[in-house]
Amino acid sequence: MGSSVKRVAVLGSTGSIGRQTLEVIGALPQNFAVIGLAAGKNTALLAKQIEQFRPRFVHSQSKEAPSSEAEYELLSLEEIAGHPDVDTVVIATSGKWGLKPTLAAAKAGKRIALANKESLVMAGEIITSQAKRNRAQIIPVDSEHSALWQCLEGESRRVSRLIITASGGPFLGYSPAQLAEVTPEQALKHPSWRMGSKVTIDSATLMNKGLEVIEARWLFDTPFEDIQVIVHPQSIVHSMVEFIDGSVKAQLGYPDMRLPIQYALSYPERLDNPQLPRLDWESIRKLDFAPPDFDSFPCLKLAIEAGKKGGTYPAVLCAADEVAVQLFLSRRIKFTDIAHLVGKALEKHKSTAHPTLEEIMAADEWGREMVSGLVKELNK
Repeated sequence: MGSSVKRVAVLGSTGSIGRQTLEVIGALPQNFAVIGLAAGKNTALLAKQIEQFRPRFVHSQSKEAPSSEAEYELLSLEEIAGHPDVDTVVIATSGKWGLKPTLAAAKAGKRIALANKESLVMAGEIITSQAKRNRAQIIPVDSEHSALWQCLEGESRRVSRLIITASGGPFLGYSPAQLAEVTPEQALKHPSWRMGSKVTIDSATLMNKGLEVIEARWLFDTPFEDIQVIVHPQSIVHSMVEFIDGSVKAQLGYPDMRLPIQYALSYPERLDNPQLPRLDWESIRKLDFAPPDFDSFPCLKLAIEAGKKGGTYPAVLCAADEVAVQLFLSRRIKFTDIAHLVGKALEKHKSTAHPTLEEIMAADEWGREMVSGLVKELNK
């Protein structure tokens, strides 16, 4: 293996981001080698990935190790993330499962290609301080944060505003009454992006935008007052930065997650990948921008408020939302009940300032139990 080949571990390899990451790596074998793969319970797909990429380290949530002719060593998520033979760790695991390996990678001084929102939302203070202490580099995979990262390159960061764009999801312009009738099938049809079911529902409620605001606060060390969300249905402008002189830089690209994934892996280089799509400028007739509708999409406001309050509020926000989204997908609550349940859980929570990792995980468990109790009252 050449010294220029980056050794990558992909945690969450069978999920949407993980699969697209492996597509990028598969197209650029001269640049990247897969050292570790970690997945949940999709053992069949993990076994196929092991056969193709021949990683040295594997983790599976399933009790049975994936069957493969390739030899590998079973390790925990944290062991893979912090292993000395790994250069870059892609954190594509969902929910709170990304938190501990992200922290392990930060402590080991790794390059972290971060796609897991909950890590920085729940424990931004802890993870960013560890990253600074151990000279780890957190490079965002989210298209919006990747855009901000690219806009800030080469700048002295005299920033006036970070402007995060939102597609508005499939229900842009819907009234609260219309939203109450939304079905899981409708909510899972995102107009622009190919994503997992949890992230797709969060996009439909605009919760994902609130989580991205909290992430941006930690990634770019920017106060909440200087972060703005704006609706941009075409999903061509991925985010913008306004500088103190009034100049604005924007990053544009085709709405395909493989673009920011590749940039996080190759940074600071840009690599030619013929498999990635290009914008057809002749077909782009207009680019629209509008303020978000906080009344119809209260999850956005709930998330930003939780981020501003800090402490264990963001952990409860993530936990409550995860449970509520699953309840909606299983048709036990309405689409509009997601925000209702999350809001109620945040109202009842007594936060801990500057929490430890243990206190964050306890708040996560509290939020899950609270929503599970609240839904019983809702359905009486």
